[in-house]
Amino acid sequence: MICQKCSAADTSVIDSRETENGNAIRRRRECNKCGYRFTTYERIDAPSFVVVKKDGMRESFSRDKLEKSLWIACQKRPVRKDQVDIILNAIEEELRGEKEVDSRKIGNLVMKCLKQLDDVAYIRYASVYREFKDVASFQKELQRIRR
Repeated sequence: MICQKCSAADTSVIDSRETENGNAIRRRRECNKCGYRFTTYERIDAPSFVVVKKDGMRESFSRDKLEKSLWIACQKRPVRKDQVDIILNAIEEELRGEKEVDSRKIGNLVMKCLKQLDDVAYIRYASVYREFKDVASFQKELQRIRR
């Protein structure tokens, strides 16, 4: 592993432990040249499938892209990184083995997880995902949450 500070290729693992319900290994590393310490994560390679978008276009699934959209919804909310990682892992696990997945299925899985985690993040995500056209459609979704 290359040091982020001095770019030396000689680093040592100081500590290793399982994280994310055993889905990843967190490693603390130290550069043998400059002494800089940093953290890396080792996880199972992400599932390889194609996402079919609303317009029919196809693109490879990107965990990073999905994570970015989750963080936009969770901005300024009391949501921790480990909670977002759990959502990402659950969605990847649900979709494992698929060759093509409709983007609506992924969006519905995200909304289901966010609804359990944080109502405000859920509404933010739903407003973009469901393309609310006006305040009435927004209020209708808020009423559904209150029930």
